[in-house]
Amino acid sequence: MSTILVKNISHLITNDPVIGTIKNASIFVQDNEIKQIGPADDLPKSADKIIDGSGKMVCPGFVNTHHHFYQTLTRAVPGAMDEKLFDWLVRLYPIWGELDPESTYISSLVAMAELILSGCTTASDHQYIWPHGALLDDQIRAANEIGLRFHAVRGSMTLGRSQGGLPPDHVVQTQDEILIDSQRVIEKFHDNERYAMTRVVLAPCSPFSVDESILIESAKLARSYDGVLLHTHVAETQDEEKFTMQRAGLRPARYMEKLGWVGNDVWWAHCIWLSPDEIQMMAQTGTGVAHCPSSNMRLGSGIAPIREMIDAGVKVGLGVDGSASNDSSHMIAEGRMAMLLQRVAKGADALTIQETLNLETIGGASVLGRDDIGILRPGMAADFIGISLNTIQFAGGACHDPLAALFLCTPPQVDFSVINGKQIVEDGRIISIDLEKLIEKHNEIAVKMVKKYPVPERFKLV
Repeated sequence: MSTILVKNISHLITNDPVIGTIKNASIFVQDNEIKQIGPADDLPKSADKIIDGSGKMVCPGFVNTHHHFYQTLTRAVPGAMDEKLFDWLVRLYPIWGELDPESTYISSLVAMAELILSGCTTASDHQYIWPHGALLDDQIRAANEIGLRFHAVRGSMTLGRSQGGLPPDHVVQTQDEILIDSQRVIEKFHDNERYAMTRVVLAPCSPFSVDESILIESAKLARSYDGVLLHTHVAETQDEEKFTMQRAGLRPARYMEKLGWVGNDVWWAHCIWLSPDEIQMMAQTGTGVAHCPSSNMRLGSGIAPIREMIDAGVKVGLGVDGSASNDSSHMIAEGRMAMLLQRVAKGADALTIQETLNLETIGGASVLGRDDIGILRPGMAADFIGISLNTIQFAGGACHDPLAALFLCTPPQVDFSVINGKQIVEDGRIISIDLEKLIEKHNEIAVKMVKKYPVPERFKLV
């Protein structure tokens, strides 16, 4: 049994409506569970490890509901900087086709490190390209080493260019290959217990990159196990809507509904181009949403109707999305973008500070089907972050309202992070890996991959 005491916290935001926010507070952790929380004077004074919370705001760790870790290798790539989604994909698919076990592992570590430093303690990643022997195992290995709570998404694509899809034929898989490996990773890695560090999700990539059969069969397979969720991209662009209308005579959301891809065990990424009745359908079926504002702006895809979704009762969490379409993996910055984007579209009160925190925490937890994260109280997972309030970014802000400063001021990195009862970040540094060596290796791989695919003439600047 191990214990952690975070003592003398200046501003503890529990996200619990009963406990509320406590000043001069402490958290006492035993193993991976919060045992006590409250005023510092009321809690134990000793533990195996003591973290000083003075001058810091502590809140629940953030939940990232949609990402593509491998894309850290292709940030700011020439020919993929000013394009909308389909053209952007056509440029990058061949480069991603160079992925192998090492590049999958290294890029996953880099993305996870960036997320953790920005306050993320639980992340879902959607990798759907598995060339040259790359496996979901490579990502899970990275998560175990760095200490991130991980929903590993076994993505897939079946429609290559010869079948009317966008990806080159050599990066797609057959249905049998996908289902055999999907069953393998579920049985090897999926843990549906409380406080689980690894869960598996099945995720055919999108309506325009897979056929109906793999969507139907993946859903059957996932639903034959406890707690295996389903995920995909839906209604991200108007081009996607044209594709599904031509292929099935239905808009993307209704197409997925027809195939049984709705319910409490399903969440969709993006959901920009939805009608009011489709939003109601999602609320009624319990279908969740991963909102990715930075990516949606970066690719010019549109503004998702998040205010309408929240009002309708749709489960909504945040996702930083692909590291080549953001090109950042900063959870606090993503929350800020979500808040500002809704306000641009609908007015200054369209998304409040508390609602922004909810998207980062309990919203993401509900999307991922978890009731053990997102709130700090006894019995919850020991996942929380500490952020220094005495910084230049927060000067004149945190002294008034620390939570508001978190999303209104310059997005910071965390001072410390505890995930599953283990300290992962100390004094602003990740202590579970050698980050400097990791970045050097990552950049070597990135340069080697991109060099193989020079900028096509149509993408070159005049």
